[in-house]
Amino acid sequence: MTPLPGLGTRQDFTTGSGHRVGVITYRDGRFELIVSDHEDPDKVAASVELTSTETSTLAGLLGAPQLVSKLAEQQREVAGVTTWQLPVPAGSPYAGRELGDTEMRTRTSVSIVAVVRDNVVHPSPRPDFVFAAGDLVVVVGTADGLRAAGEILTQG
Repeated sequence: MTPLPGLGTRQDFTTGSGHRVGVITYRDGRFELIVSDHEDPDKVAASVELTSTETSTLAGLLGAPQLVSKLAEQQREVAGVTTWQLPVPAGSPYAGRELGDTEMRTRTSVSIVAVVRDNVVHPSPRPDFVFAAGDLVVVVGTADGLRAAGEILTQG
């Protein structure tokens, strides 16, 4: 992280092709995605100002596939434990209701480790997290528990 006196901070990295890509976080809460000139890494070749919502969306686009991939990779290391992605269908009795209402862990011994909504990852959702139709719920548990979790999300 590089402090930008009076402005905020800059965080960046160099890609395999030699470009520097980064984010400037301004003190007033704005964000700017930047790509440095290939020849002069201190010169900005392109930039895009992002709102907080757009920043979250971009983070989700970049992070959601990696989160699911890492969970799948990790579950291979533990015998008898599996990771599934379960949708919350439009007709689910839990669409519009809090995660805690499902009593998922008590009823199935399954853990909800994340919810993906509109390509934005919500890791470790709290019991007051409200499900929406179309959410993708990432759960970890035994095969029997995961099947039961799927039934809960679809039938109640």
